[in-house]
Amino acid sequence: MTEATRQSVLFPSLLGKPVRIAFDEPSTSSDGGAMLLKAVDERLHLTKELAAALHDERQGGKVVHTLADLVRHRVFGLALGYADTNDVARIGGDAMFRLLLDRDPISGLDLASQPTLSRFENGATSKDLYRMGMAVAKTVIAYHKRRLGRRRVKRVTIDMDPTDTPTYGAQQLTFFNTHYDNYCYLPLLGFVTFNDEVEQYAFAAVLRSGRAPAKQGAIGVLRRTIVRLRAAFPKAKIRVRLDGGFACPALLDFLEAQRVEYLIGLGKNQVLKRRVGRPMGTARRLSRETGQSAAVFGETRYAARSWRKNLRRVIYKAEVTRIDGREPRDNPRFVVTNLRHTPEAVYGIYRMRGESENRIKELLLGLSLDRMSCTSFRANQMRILLTLAAYVLLQTLRSRLDLKSIARKQVETLRLMLLKIGAKVHVSARRFVISLAQNHPWRDEWMTAARAWGAIRT
Repeated sequence: MTEATRQSVLFPSLLGKPVRIAFDEPSTSSDGGAMLLKAVDERLHLTKELAAALHDERQGGKVVHTLADLVRHRVFGLALGYADTNDVARIGGDAMFRLLLDRDPISGLDLASQPTLSRFENGATSKDLYRMGMAVAKTVIAYHKRRLGRRRVKRVTIDMDPTDTPTYGAQQLTFFNTHYDNYCYLPLLGFVTFNDEVEQYAFAAVLRSGRAPAKQGAIGVLRRTIVRLRAAFPKAKIRVRLDGGFACPALLDFLEAQRVEYLIGLGKNQVLKRRVGRPMGTARRLSRETGQSAAVFGETRYAARSWRKNLRRVIYKAEVTRIDGREPRDNPRFVVTNLRHTPEAVYGIYRMRGESENRIKELLLGLSLDRMSCTSFRANQMRILLTLAAYVLLQTLRSRLDLKSIARKQVETLRLMLLKIGAKVHVSARRFVISLAQNHPWRDEWMTAARAWGAIRT
């Protein structure tokens, strides 16, 4: 029995006559739009930089798949929805994936197997991972410097936020976290925004143990990033925006020494609650009169005991929230800042950090950032960096698309519209031809994206 026979089925009378369906066409692919990823990567040199950050200790004469091939295999695979090494190894003979790795789509060597990819992920040293993280940040900042060109960059905003990635095995440094009520890692993710743009671009992902405080590793990431941003945008103001878990004396002192703008959430305590006693009374009265939520903004000078009596400006929002069917609830919020804007304006700027939570959701839901299935902590850090790189490719692809129909689409939708297209690959002596499904619903959007990334209309 041939392979084609084993991979075929027959519906005897489904359409009034027999219907035979077979997996027997080696030159076809369900990832026909993936050449867009390669076009983006050729401009960014991202996978090249990541491969250069790794030290290859294998014997040269026995190497079949180079580090660059392995990096591209995993990064392109993640961008296309193949989250694990088991997943991506299934398409090792796919015509489009061979093309993405500069191999003949029909007769070229198959891509790496699952064991080879697992050895690759587990082989990175701490120094390799550090260099890879630096390579991603360098690539992201350099690209946006080119993208913005002569436009004046007045401000660059850095947002950082932790998230939880639940674990279910014997992974190193995974612990039970009472806040999240599960065993997990707590990776720290970083994003940058330029001027008043809406998009927050990912540039950092640092894996941390399940009990790591929010502030762990933050100063190191900020120090390296601020240096790079000032070199790329010497006239721009740097602004750092963080939630309450980062508020500690060391971080505040660091930010002030760096002479950057900052907005950091503060947790409630008895002193701050007493400071907003009267504003809360006003907010309750306004809420009773209107029957709606009400807020009063103001400011105070405050120093926690650990701040060495350094009084800092603290903005407060004394709010009463009303939800149908529930009792009104006091909701005071506090932000420590060195900005000179009005309290309401400062709080409005601080609230915009919530956009980073949408980017984190994209990483978790669209790219399976939480797929931490390696036993080794370093291997899982490698996975987070590869996932970050895949997200950078997709964000960069999206950054040139002005069409409202795709410019703000989530990763999963962008993948469906532009990458997951049925295709057949043809090879001649002079060129490769990729025939895409003629009736693909987003054909026009794909053509627009292709031209945005260097394709020429023929």
